[in-house]
Amino acid sequence: MKRERSFVLLITLALLLSIFSNGHQNGAQKHSKHIKEKDHNSNSTHYDIRTFGAVGDGVSDDSEALIEAWKAACKVYGATVEIPSGLNFLLRPVTLQGPCMPHLILQIDGTLLAPPSVASWSKSSLFQWINLKWVSDFTIQGNGTLDGQGSSWWSLSATPQSTNKETTSSPLEMRPTVLRFYASCNIMVRNIHIINSPLCHLKFDSSRGVKVSNIMISSPKDSPNTDGIHLQNTRDVEIKHSNIGCGDDCVSIQTGCANVNIHHLDCSPSHGISLGSLGKGSSLACVSNVSVNTITVQNALSGVRIKTWQGGKGSVKNATFSNIRVSDVEIPIVIDQYYCNKRSCKNKTEAVAISDVTYKGITGTYTYKPLSIACSDSLPCTDLSLIDVQLSPYYESRSHQEAFCWKSYGEAQGSLEPSGVSCLRKNSKVIRALTKSYKYTC
Repeated sequence: MKRERSFVLLITLALLLSIFSNGHQNGAQKHSKHIKEKDHNSNSTHYDIRTFGAVGDGVSDDSEALIEAWKAACKVYGATVEIPSGLNFLLRPVTLQGPCMPHLILQIDGTLLAPPSVASWSKSSLFQWINLKWVSDFTIQGNGTLDGQGSSWWSLSATPQSTNKETTSSPLEMRPTVLRFYASCNIMVRNIHIINSPLCHLKFDSSRGVKVSNIMISSPKDSPNTDGIHLQNTRDVEIKHSNIGCGDDCVSIQTGCANVNIHHLDCSPSHGISLGSLGKGSSLACVSNVSVNTITVQNALSGVRIKTWQGGKGSVKNATFSNIRVSDVEIPIVIDQYYCNKRSCKNKTEAVAISDVTYKGITGTYTYKPLSIACSDSLPCTDLSLIDVQLSPYYESRSHQEAFCWKSYGEAQGSLEPSGVSCLRKNSKVIRALTKSYKYTC
C-alpha cells in the first residue's frame, strides 16, 4: 500500500513537470514569434505589389494586389507602395482610401493600364479610374506611366448619340478621370507620366496644400474634354516645371479655388490655361488669388482665358497672367462672360463679377485675333490691366480680326501691339459704384 502511494506520487510529479515544461516552451515560442513579427513589421516599409499577388503582364487584373498593398502600407509610418519598373499592371477602377500614417508614398516606376474598352467599365465606376480620398502628407512619384487608354472613349464621343431616352445617359457624360484626389491635404505629385485619359488626366477636388512638379501629361489634340490638370474647391496650390499636351484646358481652375500659383509650364497642344467655366446654372462661383507666370502655349485655342456663364453669381478677383509666350494660338487673351457650349443660350442679367485682373508680358503670335474681352452689360469687368502686350499674326498673308473689348474697364500701358489691344475703357466712379453695389457672396 505504501509502495502504491509512492508510485502514484511520482507519476503525478512527472506529469506536473511535463505540463510546466511544455507550457513554458510554448510560451517562449509564442513570445519569440511575436518578437519576430514585430521586428518584421517595423522593418517592412516597402510594399511591392507583386508580393501581394500582382502579375504585371498587362492582362491579369492586379487591382486587388494594389489595394492590399495599400492597406498594409497605410498602417505604417513612412511606408512606400511600389509599382516596379519594366512591368505593365492592368487595373480596374480602384479607390485608395485614408486616413493613413504620415509620409506614405506611392512609387510608380512601372506602367499602370486602365481597362482598354468602354465595355470593361461598370456604371458605378465611370467617374474616375484611380481615386485617392482622405489622404494627407502623401506623395505620388516615380518614372512610371498611368495610361488611361482613352481612345475607345474618344471614338465613342465622335459617334452621334441615340435619341432613345434609355440611352441618353451615355458613358460620354461620365467619362473617367485617370487620377483624382478628393478631400485630401498636403499632397505632392512629381515626375510621373499621365497619358491618354478618357476625360481629365489629374484632378484635385475639395483639397488643400497641393504641389505638382516635373510631370508629363499627354493626349492628342482632338481628344475631347481631356483637361490636363483640373482644380475644384481646392486651395494653396503650386503647379510647376511640367509639360502638358491635351485636347482641352492645360490647367482648368474651377469654383472654390484660391491661392493658386502656376509657373514654368509648357502647354502644347491645349486650350490654354482657363479660369472656368464658372457660374453654370446660376450657381455661385468664387475664384481668387491666382498667379500664372512663365508659361509657353503653342498650337492652342486660347492662351489665358476666363469664361463665365450668364446668370452666375460670385466673383473672380486678383488674377495675374505674366510672362506668357504664345505661338500659333487662336486668341491669346480671352475674357468671356457670355460663355455657352450650346448653339444658343438665353440672355441673363446676373453675372460672375470679374475684377483686378492683370496681363503683363503677353507675347507671341495669334491665328484669329489678339484679344477678346467680352464682359457683361449689367456687370462690367473692372480694374483690368494690359501691360507690355506684343502680339502679331502667325500667318502674315491671312486677314485677321482686330482686338475686341466690350464693357471692359481698366488701363493699358507699356509696349502694345497691335494698337487695338489698348481698347479698354477708363475706370470711372460710376462703373466702380455699379460693380461694388452688386450683391454677391464669396
